[in-house]
Amino acid sequence: MKKMIKFLISICCAIGLSTSALAAERGTAAEATELVKKAIAYYKANGKDKTFAEINDPKGQFTNKDLYLFAGAVKSGGVTLAHGANPKMLGKPLGDLKDVDGVYFVRKINEVASSKTGYGWVDYKWPNPTSKAIEQKSTYVERVDDIYFACGIYK
Repeated sequence: MKKMIKFLISICCAIGLSTSALAAERGTAAEATELVKKAIAYYKANGKDKTFAEINDPKGQFTNKDLYLFAGAVKSGGVTLAHGANPKMLGKPLGDLKDVDGVYFVRKINEVASSKTGYGWVDYKWPNPTSKAIEQKSTYVERVDDIYFACGIYK
């Protein structure tokens, strides 16, 4: 019986450690917001071309853990200008893109970016490039000029 208890305790510890390791690999809402603000500062200092090139670099300064940035044109139906995880999205209008629940999340991102404040959060489901699973995602979006910068967290 003592061996069984020790075994169960060791299993629980292993699960706890792997869960902690997984949580440590996930970005937080604060980190996502900080990454967007860092990109905006970079954009203001370096312009569009350098900023988009840096965002598109999967090993660049705008990726951290499972966080990556993307940017879009606010008034163009969600044309993707930069994307840190999927270069196939570049130049494409994604306004008709839906998640698995039918949420037009790019439209919602554009609505937030076009709002009076120009910033906020949008919730939807999306494939996590790290885990490859469809997961709940919340994306922080902030507008500068006619561009939105965004970074999402997987939950």
